[in-house]
Amino acid sequence: MTRFRRTPRPPGALRRTGTAVAAGALALAGAVALPAAPAQADASAKGDVIANLWEWNWDSIASECTNVLGPAGYGAVQVAPPAESLKQSSYYWWDVYQPYSYNLNSRFGTAAKFASMVSACHAAGVKVYTDAVINHTAAQTGTGYNGTTVTNKYDTPDWDRADYHDSTSCPTSDLTIQDYSNLTQVQNCELLGLPDLKTGSDTVRAGIADFLNDQLALGVDGFRVDAAKHIPEADLAAIEAKLTDTTSGKDPYVFQEIYPGSTPQPADYYASGDVLDFTYASKLKSAFQGNVSDLASIASSGILPAANSVSFVTNHDTERNGLHMSYKDGDTYKLANLFQLAYKWSTPTVYASWEWTQSDQAPPNSSGFVTNTDCSSGSWYCLDRDTAVVGMVAWHNAADTTAVSDWQTKSSGVIGFGRGGAGFFALNNGSSSATYTFTTSMADGTYKNVIDGGASTVTVSGGSASITIPAKSAVAFYNSSYTCTVGCDDTGGGDGGSSSTVSATFNEYASTTSGTSVYVVGSLSALGAWDTSKAVPLSSSGYPVWSGEVSVPINTSFTFKYIKKDASGNVTWESNANRSASAGTSALTVNSSWNVATADATDVTFNEYATTDWGTNVYVVGSIASLGSWNTSDAIPLSSAAYPTWSRMVIVPRSTAFTYKYIKKDGSGNVTWESGTNRSYTTGSSSGYTTSDTWK
Repeated sequence: MTRFRRTPRPPGALRRTGTAVAAGALALAGAVALPAAPAQADASAKGDVIANLWEWNWDSIASECTNVLGPAGYGAVQVAPPAESLKQSSYYWWDVYQPYSYNLNSRFGTAAKFASMVSACHAAGVKVYTDAVINHTAAQTGTGYNGTTVTNKYDTPDWDRADYHDSTSCPTSDLTIQDYSNLTQVQNCELLGLPDLKTGSDTVRAGIADFLNDQLALGVDGFRVDAAKHIPEADLAAIEAKLTDTTSGKDPYVFQEIYPGSTPQPADYYASGDVLDFTYASKLKSAFQGNVSDLASIASSGILPAANSVSFVTNHDTERNGLHMSYKDGDTYKLANLFQLAYKWSTPTVYASWEWTQSDQAPPNSSGFVTNTDCSSGSWYCLDRDTAVVGMVAWHNAADTTAVSDWQTKSSGVIGFGRGGAGFFALNNGSSSATYTFTTSMADGTYKNVIDGGASTVTVSGGSASITIPAKSAVAFYNSSYTCTVGCDDTGGGDGGSSSTVSATFNEYASTTSGTSVYVVGSLSALGAWDTSKAVPLSSSGYPVWSGEVSVPINTSFTFKYIKKDASGNVTWESNANRSASAGTSALTVNSSWNVATADATDVTFNEYATTDWGTNVYVVGSIASLGSWNTSDAIPLSSAAYPTWSRMVIVPRSTAFTYKYIKKDGSGNVTWESGTNRSYTTGSSSGYTTSDTWK
């Protein structure tokens, strides 16, 4: 077929030449009006903090750069993949990780709006890093956000079949990765059926470099490389060698996603750029959901070297699969972010995105196109503009490269440390306020607390300070004349910012007929105070598991039940006794099954090893009502978070024998049963049962 294809640079082209680059930008989407002289980011007065505004649209990012990030002192903004992508009917967030073309008209806005966003951020002194999806293209055929039609996943506007790995380099029968400990499969086979680009080919390397250079010509300053572990480091180095300088005359900044696994390792990629530190985020989760005193040894805990890494508390994958914390953890999550900004280590990131109840859930959108971010609507959680976070960005910039000093562990939940005489930080992860006297290298004087925007002060006298730290909060100071300029009295928006509530996620397995929905109602006002007319509706997007998220008071016990309402408003209550739960200071999840009383229930985690094509999911179905009574429409969807192992904890009756099987459903709902006889299992009177199965 006839297609547009960029002309590859000849092998041996000079690395990141500083010649004029604006001309190549017009190829992105036809005629894009560019500024006569592209604005250049000058972060000399800023720090290195990256605001990860994940899947915000271009207009919203431009506004945030101008009104928040620049004035607050952020050094850069990380934005979502800018290329045209798959547009499937549910508009899931992962559409943008399935590129259809390298055109920059996307679900976040036009190429012209992308260019305008970059210029606006530069004018505010904020650099722009884009998420570069260069390992693969889309697994699903269809029509993209700019109208591109793909009918064969190996035939796109930019690539032909010869540009992808095939059976000559991938040893598996279906070309997908089946053994994640096998480096050849990890780097030459398809991740979840996504066509794997042959990055060892110079033609492919040049095509990818041209795509990135087009962005550099518009002023982009660097890239987060998605799925970098699936690209050999030598290939990444070769691609980078073909990149031009940024419009400010510097090498693009590159940081890479090396998701945890046996092979390859993060250190294998240090030559190609910094690496996102998943271990750092895991250590923070462990400490803030346990003892923050453990943070005294974080530097020697196995985290990546500071000089080679980028730190984060959570990202779009790990907040959904439970590996790391999320906004649902309330102030505990915010406190972890404050520590990250206070502790001298690697380049820190602050994640801000939308609130969700289902892992695949689409961002707020209109026909798939992401709508403007509204931080006051409850749909978005804008941590980047939270008062305490903004204050700590200023604190972080002021502390600069000064080493950590004066570490003090006052209890398992209270720690404090300084950065020489540049600043002091103390946090309290407990549920009540705490007062301690801390030693500090700060000069004597009275300082404003940046955590509350300067509303309170701390007095240092004779090298010590008596500090009262509110519950689940911190106190930080560095400058007696600190003035809050942006984000003052801002909690970041959404429900996760409250200091008195945490997120409770309710998951109820319940089969229903058309027109009937499931609700949760209970003793708290947030649960309707037992008034069925005020019951909280649950989402059926993960049917037959109904889910919903409710903000409940911290340190509170409550009772609840599930009900069904038909189209006429008739209510059916569960037949079992009231259920009970207790909220602490971190997010909680409640899993239940219709009419299975808590006292009679236990849990079985089903683990099934099964490889699939993109768009195909694995389910479990069985002989008891909690497993769908062999009705495939009521089969329970398993999570692919640990792919190729699919898992889910299911609530079933205690001391019960049942049979079950796994099925696969494709995007059209077609069902494939595994072969062989039914599997069998018997629960006892305890809890925590698991299976370990392999597709047959």
